[in-house]
Amino acid sequence: MKIAVLAESTPGETRVALVPDTVGRLAKAGHTVTVQSGAGDAASYSDDAYRAAGAEIASHLEGVLAGVSIVTKVGEPTAAEEEHLPAGCVLIGMLRARQNGELLERLASRGVTAFSMEMVPRIARAQRLDVLSSQASLAGYKATLIASNTIGRFFPLMMTAAGTIPPATVVILGAGVAGLQAIATARRLGAKVQAFDVRAAVREQVESLGAEFIDVEVADAEEAGGYARQLSDEEQARQRDQLAEYLVKADVVITTAQIPGRPAPKLITRPTVERMRPGSVIVDLAAEGGGNCEATVPGERTEAGGVIIEAPFNVPAMMPEEASVLYSRNLQGLLELITGEDGLSLDFEDEIVAGTAVTHGGKLVGELAAA
Repeated sequence: MKIAVLAESTPGETRVALVPDTVGRLAKAGHTVTVQSGAGDAASYSDDAYRAAGAEIASHLEGVLAGVSIVTKVGEPTAAEEEHLPAGCVLIGMLRARQNGELLERLASRGVTAFSMEMVPRIARAQRLDVLSSQASLAGYKATLIASNTIGRFFPLMMTAAGTIPPATVVILGAGVAGLQAIATARRLGAKVQAFDVRAAVREQVESLGAEFIDVEVADAEEAGGYARQLSDEEQARQRDQLAEYLVKADVVITTAQIPGRPAPKLITRPTVERMRPGSVIVDLAAEGGGNCEATVPGERTEAGGVIIEAPFNVPAMMPEEASVLYSRNLQGLLELITGEDGLSLDFEDEIVAGTAVTHGGKLVGELAAA
Protein backbone atom coordinates (compact mmCIF):
# COMPACT_ATOMS: atom_id res chain seq x y z
CA MET A 1 0.00 0.00 0.00
CA LYS A 2 1.09 3.58 -0.55
CA ILE A 3 1.34 5.61 2.65
CA ALA A 4 1.91 9.38 2.69
CA VAL A 5 3.56 11.46 5.41
CA LEU A 6 2.53 15.12 5.20
CA ALA A 7 4.45 18.07 6.61
CA GLU A 8 2.75 19.97 9.43
CA SER A 9 1.87 23.63 8.90
CA THR A 10 0.22 24.54 12.21
CA PRO A 11 2.30 27.25 13.96
CA GLY A 12 4.45 25.69 16.65
CA GLU A 13 3.93 22.12 15.44
CA THR A 14 7.36 20.53 15.19
CA ARG A 15 6.44 16.85 15.21
CA VAL A 16 6.21 14.50 12.25
CA ALA A 17 3.76 11.63 11.87
CA LEU A 18 6.24 8.89 10.97
CA VAL A 19 9.95 8.82 11.80
CA PRO A 20 12.56 7.07 9.61
CA ASP A 21 12.73 4.01 11.87
CA THR A 22 9.00 3.38 11.48
CA VAL A 23 9.18 4.12 7.74
CA GLY A 24 11.88 1.46 7.44
CA ARG A 25 9.67 -1.10 9.18
CA LEU A 26 6.75 -0.26 6.90
CA ALA A 27 8.95 -0.50 3.82
CA LYS A 28 10.19 -3.94 4.89
CA ALA A 29 6.55 -4.99 5.30
CA GLY A 30 5.99 -4.16 1.62
CA HIS A 31 4.46 -0.69 1.85
CA THR A 32 5.53 2.28 -0.25
CA VAL A 33 6.02 5.39 1.89
CA THR A 34 6.15 8.86 0.37
CA VAL A 35 7.29 11.71 2.61
CA GLN A 36 6.69 15.36 1.84
CA SER A 37 10.07 17.09 1.62
CA GLY A 38 11.01 18.81 4.88
CA ALA A 39 8.30 17.03 6.90
CA GLY A 40 10.81 15.87 9.51
CA ASP A 41 13.15 18.86 9.56
CA ALA A 42 11.80 20.42 12.77
CA ALA A 43 12.15 17.07 14.54
CA SER A 44 15.74 16.62 13.27
CA TYR A 45 14.82 13.99 10.66
CA SER A 46 16.24 14.94 7.26
CA ASP A 47 14.98 13.92 3.84
CA ASP A 48 18.17 11.89 3.46
CA ALA A 49 17.33 9.94 6.63
CA TYR A 50 13.95 9.05 5.14
CA ARG A 51 15.55 8.04 1.83
CA ALA A 52 17.98 5.80 3.70
CA ALA A 53 15.00 4.17 5.42
CA GLY A 54 13.42 3.38 2.06
CA ALA A 55 11.02 6.28 1.60
CA GLU A 56 10.34 8.31 -1.51
CA ILE A 57 10.53 12.11 -1.18
CA ALA A 58 8.11 14.42 -2.97
CA SER A 59 8.24 18.20 -2.83
CA HIS A 60 4.70 19.07 -3.88
CA LEU A 61 1.44 18.06 -2.24
CA GLU A 62 0.12 16.59 -5.47
CA GLY A 63 3.14 14.32 -5.72
CA VAL A 64 2.86 13.15 -2.12
CA LEU A 65 -0.85 12.31 -2.39
CA ALA A 66 -0.97 10.87 -5.91
CA GLY A 67 -2.42 7.37 -5.73
CA VAL A 68 -2.08 7.22 -1.95
CA SER A 69 -4.18 4.84 0.15
CA ILE A 70 -3.30 6.11 3.66
CA VAL A 71 -2.38 9.66 4.68
CA THR A 72 -0.66 10.27 8.01
CA LYS A 73 -0.45 13.55 9.90
CA VAL A 74 0.08 14.81 13.42
CA GLY A 75 -2.72 17.38 13.36
CA GLU A 76 -5.65 18.36 11.20
CA PRO A 77 -5.38 18.68 7.40
CA THR A 78 -5.15 22.11 5.83
CA ALA A 79 -7.72 23.25 3.26
CA ALA A 80 -5.25 22.46 0.45
CA GLU A 81 -4.59 19.00 1.88
CA GLU A 82 -8.32 18.32 2.17
CA GLU A 83 -8.78 19.32 -1.46
CA HIS A 84 -6.11 16.88 -2.65
CA LEU A 85 -7.09 13.90 -0.51
CA PRO A 86 -7.99 11.03 -2.86
CA ALA A 87 -11.59 9.89 -2.52
CA GLY A 88 -11.78 6.71 -0.49
CA CYS A 89 -8.39 7.14 1.19
CA VAL A 90 -7.71 6.71 4.90
CA LEU A 91 -6.60 9.77 6.92
CA ILE A 92 -4.93 9.30 10.31
CA GLY A 93 -4.09 12.13 12.70
CA MET A 94 -5.07 13.91 15.89
CA LEU A 95 -8.12 15.54 14.33
CA ARG A 96 -9.71 16.91 17.52
CA ALA A 97 -12.80 15.06 16.41
CA ARG A 98 -15.05 16.10 19.31
CA GLN A 99 -14.49 19.78 18.49
CA ASN A 100 -14.24 19.53 14.70
CA GLY A 101 -17.65 18.54 13.41
CA GLU A 102 -17.41 20.62 10.24
CA LEU A 103 -14.08 19.04 9.29
CA LEU A 104 -15.51 15.57 9.78
CA GLU A 105 -18.54 16.40 7.63
CA ARG A 106 -16.24 17.57 4.83
CA LEU A 107 -14.08 14.46 5.09
CA ALA A 108 -17.14 12.23 5.06
CA SER A 109 -18.48 14.00 1.96
CA ARG A 110 -15.22 13.14 0.16
CA GLY A 111 -15.53 9.49 1.09
CA VAL A 112 -12.49 9.67 3.39
CA THR A 113 -12.21 7.16 6.21
CA ALA A 114 -10.75 9.21 9.05
CA PHE A 115 -9.15 7.93 12.24
CA SER A 116 -8.72 10.46 15.05
CA MET A 117 -5.92 9.20 17.27
CA GLU A 118 -7.13 10.92 20.42
CA MET A 119 -10.23 8.68 20.21
CA VAL A 120 -8.27 5.44 20.71
CA PRO A 121 -10.19 3.52 23.40
CA ARG A 122 -8.40 3.15 26.72
CA ILE A 123 -8.29 -0.63 26.88
CA ALA A 124 -5.31 -2.89 27.53
CA ARG A 125 -5.12 -4.01 23.89
CA ALA A 126 -4.89 -0.43 22.67
CA GLN A 127 -2.09 0.79 24.94
CA ARG A 128 0.42 0.66 22.09
CA LEU A 129 -1.77 3.07 20.12
CA ASP A 130 -2.56 5.45 23.00
CA VAL A 131 -1.42 8.84 21.69
CA LEU A 132 -2.87 10.78 24.61
CA SER A 133 -0.75 8.80 27.05
CA SER A 134 2.46 8.88 25.01
CA GLN A 135 2.29 12.63 24.49
CA ALA A 136 1.04 13.41 28.01
CA SER A 137 4.06 11.67 29.49
CA LEU A 138 6.34 14.06 27.60
CA ALA A 139 4.20 17.03 28.64
CA GLY A 140 4.39 16.14 32.33
CA TYR A 141 8.17 15.84 32.15
CA LYS A 142 8.60 19.09 30.25
CA ALA A 143 6.21 21.01 32.51
CA THR A 144 8.39 20.21 35.50
CA LEU A 145 11.48 21.48 33.69
CA ILE A 146 9.62 24.65 32.70
CA ALA A 147 8.76 25.20 36.36
CA SER A 148 12.30 24.53 37.57
CA ASN A 149 13.72 26.97 35.02
CA THR A 150 11.15 29.64 35.88
CA ILE A 151 11.17 29.63 39.66
CA GLY A 152 13.92 31.63 41.33
CA ARG A 153 14.99 28.93 43.77
CA PHE A 154 16.35 25.38 44.04
CA PHE A 155 14.14 22.32 43.76
CA PRO A 156 16.26 20.07 46.04
CA LEU A 157 17.43 20.47 49.61
CA MET A 158 20.75 22.33 49.44
CA MET A 159 23.27 22.26 52.27
CA THR A 160 25.86 25.03 51.98
CA ALA A 161 28.45 26.68 54.20
CA ALA A 162 26.04 29.60 54.48
CA GLY A 163 23.22 27.41 55.71
CA THR A 164 20.64 24.88 54.58
CA ILE A 165 17.99 25.68 51.96
CA PRO A 166 14.84 23.53 52.24
CA PRO A 167 13.47 21.79 49.14
CA ALA A 168 10.82 23.43 47.01
CA THR A 169 7.24 22.30 47.53
CA VAL A 170 5.58 21.20 44.31
CA VAL A 171 1.83 20.54 44.13
CA ILE A 172 0.53 18.61 41.14
CA LEU A 173 -3.18 18.67 40.34
CA GLY A 174 -4.28 15.67 38.31
CA ALA A 175 -2.50 12.33 38.54
CA GLY A 176 -3.07 10.94 35.09
CA VAL A 177 -0.15 10.14 32.81
CA ALA A 178 1.07 13.75 32.67
CA GLY A 179 0.67 14.25 36.40
CA LEU A 180 2.46 11.04 37.33
CA GLN A 181 5.37 11.92 35.05
CA ALA A 182 5.50 15.40 36.61
CA ILE A 183 5.57 13.82 40.07
CA ALA A 184 8.40 11.48 39.11
CA THR A 185 10.42 14.28 37.52
CA ALA A 186 9.94 16.69 40.43
CA ARG A 187 10.97 13.96 42.85
CA ARG A 188 14.08 13.21 40.81
CA LEU A 189 14.92 16.91 41.01
CA GLY A 190 14.67 16.70 44.80
CA ALA A 191 11.42 18.58 45.46
CA LYS A 192 8.86 17.81 48.14
CA VAL A 193 5.81 16.75 46.11
CA GLN A 194 2.12 16.70 46.94
CA ALA A 195 -0.52 15.57 44.43
CA PHE A 196 -4.27 15.53 44.08
CA ASP A 197 -6.71 13.70 41.84
CA VAL A 198 -10.48 13.23 42.04
CA ARG A 199 -9.98 9.51 41.31
CA ALA A 200 -9.21 7.73 44.57
CA ALA A 201 -7.68 4.78 42.70
CA VAL A 202 -4.53 6.76 41.81
CA ARG A 203 -3.52 7.31 45.44
CA GLU A 204 -1.33 4.18 45.39
CA GLN A 205 0.45 5.32 42.21
CA VAL A 206 1.07 8.79 43.65
CA GLU A 207 2.47 7.42 46.89
CA SER A 208 4.60 4.82 45.08
CA LEU A 209 6.44 7.73 43.44
CA GLY A 210 7.24 9.27 46.80
CA ALA A 211 4.60 12.00 46.79
CA GLU A 212 1.98 12.84 49.41
CA PHE A 213 -1.61 12.32 48.24
CA ILE A 214 -3.87 15.26 49.10
CA ASP A 215 -7.19 14.14 50.54
CA VAL A 216 -10.22 16.21 49.61
CA GLU A 217 -13.75 15.44 50.75
CA VAL A 218 -15.23 14.76 47.31
CA ALA A 219 -16.78 11.49 46.14
CA ASP A 220 -14.63 9.36 43.83
CA ALA A 221 -15.04 10.73 40.28
CA GLU A 222 -13.57 8.00 38.08
CA GLU A 223 -15.56 7.07 34.97
CA ALA A 224 -15.25 4.19 32.52
CA GLY A 225 -11.95 4.27 30.66
CA GLY A 226 -10.10 5.78 33.61
CA TYR A 227 -11.14 9.38 32.94
CA ALA A 228 -12.54 11.74 35.55
CA ARG A 229 -16.20 12.71 35.44
CA GLN A 230 -17.45 16.29 35.57
CA LEU A 231 -17.97 17.30 39.20
CA SER A 232 -21.09 19.11 40.35
CA ASP A 233 -20.83 22.82 41.16
CA GLU A 234 -21.01 22.04 44.87
CA GLU A 235 -18.27 19.42 44.61
CA GLN A 236 -16.05 21.78 42.63
CA ALA A 237 -16.47 24.58 45.19
CA ARG A 238 -15.63 22.26 48.09
CA GLN A 239 -12.65 20.87 46.20
CA ARG A 240 -11.27 24.36 45.41
CA ASP A 241 -11.62 25.51 49.00
CA GLN A 242 -9.75 22.52 50.42
CA LEU A 243 -7.03 22.57 47.75
CA ALA A 244 -6.39 26.27 48.34
CA GLU A 245 -4.80 25.53 51.71
CA TYR A 246 -2.11 23.47 49.96
CA LEU A 247 -1.71 25.75 46.95
CA VAL A 248 -0.95 28.90 48.95
CA LYS A 249 2.02 27.12 50.58
CA ALA A 250 3.43 25.77 47.31
CA ASP A 251 6.42 27.08 45.41
CA VAL A 252 5.29 25.38 42.21
CA VAL A 253 1.88 24.18 41.06
CA ILE A 254 1.52 22.03 37.94
CA THR A 255 -2.03 21.45 36.73
CA THR A 256 -2.94 18.63 34.34
CA ALA A 257 -6.67 18.09 34.85
CA GLN A 258 -8.63 17.70 31.62
CA ILE A 259 -11.92 16.07 30.63
CA PRO A 260 -12.13 14.90 26.98
CA GLY A 261 -14.43 17.07 24.90
CA ARG A 262 -15.15 19.55 27.71
CA PRO A 263 -13.57 22.73 29.08
CA ALA A 264 -10.85 22.13 31.65
CA PRO A 265 -12.13 22.28 35.26
CA LYS A 266 -11.17 25.39 37.22
CA LEU A 267 -9.17 24.18 40.19
CA ILE A 268 -7.39 27.41 41.16
CA THR A 269 -9.39 30.57 41.76
CA ARG A 270 -8.09 34.12 41.41
CA PRO A 271 -8.36 34.70 45.19
CA THR A 272 -6.17 31.63 45.72
CA VAL A 273 -3.57 32.98 43.27
CA GLU A 274 -3.61 36.28 45.18
CA ARG A 275 -2.78 34.38 48.40
CA MET A 276 0.17 32.53 46.84
CA ARG A 277 3.71 33.62 47.59
CA PRO A 278 5.17 36.13 45.09
CA GLY A 279 7.69 34.36 42.91
CA SER A 280 5.83 31.06 42.96
CA VAL A 281 5.00 29.42 39.63
CA ILE A 282 1.93 27.79 38.10
CA VAL A 283 2.39 25.67 34.97
CA ASP A 284 -1.06 25.07 33.47
CA LEU A 285 -0.98 22.07 31.13
CA ALA A 286 -4.71 22.39 30.53
CA ALA A 287 -4.29 25.69 28.65
CA GLU A 288 -5.73 24.30 25.41
CA GLY A 289 -8.96 23.53 27.27
CA GLY A 290 -9.09 27.01 28.82
CA GLY A 291 -6.82 26.24 31.77
CA ASN A 292 -7.25 24.90 35.29
CA CYS A 293 -6.51 28.33 36.79
CA GLU A 294 -8.91 31.27 36.56
CA ALA A 295 -5.98 33.62 36.02
CA THR A 296 -4.52 31.62 33.13
CA VAL A 297 -4.18 33.29 29.74
CA PRO A 298 -3.99 30.29 27.38
CA GLY A 299 -0.84 30.21 25.32
CA GLU A 300 0.93 32.97 27.26
CA ARG A 301 3.22 33.57 30.21
CA THR A 302 1.67 36.09 32.60
CA GLU A 303 1.97 37.34 36.16
CA ALA A 304 -0.79 37.77 38.70
CA GLY A 305 0.12 39.33 42.02
CA GLY A 306 3.73 38.26 41.57
CA VAL A 307 2.80 34.67 40.71
CA ILE A 308 4.15 33.55 37.33
CA ILE A 309 1.65 31.57 35.27
CA GLU A 310 2.98 29.54 32.34
CA ALA A 311 0.22 28.30 30.02
CA PRO A 312 1.93 26.84 26.94
CA PHE A 313 0.17 25.17 24.05
CA ASN A 314 1.34 21.87 22.57
CA VAL A 315 4.02 21.08 25.12
CA PRO A 316 5.03 17.75 23.47
CA ALA A 317 6.12 19.75 20.40
CA MET A 318 8.82 21.31 22.60
CA MET A 319 10.47 17.88 22.47
CA PRO A 320 9.86 17.08 18.81
CA GLU A 321 12.31 14.25 18.30
CA GLU A 322 11.09 11.98 21.08
CA ALA A 323 7.47 13.12 20.70
CA SER A 324 7.62 12.10 17.03
CA VAL A 325 9.14 8.73 17.88
CA LEU A 326 6.33 7.92 20.31
CA TYR A 327 3.59 9.22 18.01
CA SER A 328 5.07 7.28 15.10
CA ARG A 329 4.97 4.07 17.12
CA ASN A 330 1.35 4.76 18.03
CA LEU A 331 0.53 5.15 14.34
CA GLN A 332 2.47 2.02 13.44
CA GLY A 333 0.22 0.06 15.78
CA LEU A 334 -2.90 1.32 14.00
CA LEU A 335 -1.40 0.78 10.54
CA GLU A 336 -0.64 -2.83 11.39
CA LEU A 337 -4.21 -3.24 12.59
CA ILE A 338 -5.92 -1.86 9.48
CA THR A 339 -3.68 -3.30 6.76
CA GLY A 340 -3.16 -6.86 5.60
CA GLU A 341 -1.62 -8.81 2.74
CA ASP A 342 -4.43 -7.74 0.42
CA GLY A 343 -4.42 -4.05 1.35
CA LEU A 344 -6.80 -2.25 3.67
CA SER A 345 -8.53 -4.46 6.21
CA LEU A 346 -11.05 -2.37 8.13
CA ASP A 347 -12.78 -4.59 10.69
CA PHE A 348 -15.40 -2.46 12.39
CA GLU A 349 -16.15 -5.34 14.74
CA ASP A 350 -12.77 -4.59 16.30
CA GLU A 351 -13.32 -2.17 19.18
CA ILE A 352 -10.12 -0.26 18.45
CA VAL A 353 -11.06 0.32 14.81
CA ALA A 354 -14.66 1.15 15.72
CA GLY A 355 -13.61 3.46 18.55
CA THR A 356 -10.94 5.39 16.64
CA ALA A 357 -12.70 5.80 13.28
CA VAL A 358 -14.78 8.97 13.00
CA THR A 359 -15.85 8.90 9.32
CA HIS A 360 -16.43 5.99 6.95
CA GLY A 361 -18.69 5.28 4.00
CA GLY A 362 -19.64 8.91 3.55
CA LYS A 363 -20.88 9.46 7.10
CA LEU A 364 -19.82 9.98 10.70
CA VAL A 365 -19.29 6.77 12.63
CA GLY A 366 -18.62 5.63 16.18
CA GLU A 367 -19.20 7.80 19.22
CA LEU A 368 -19.76 10.96 17.18
CA ALA A 369 -22.42 9.40 14.99
CA ALA A 370 -24.40 8.49 18.09
CA ALA A 371 -24.05 11.96 19.61
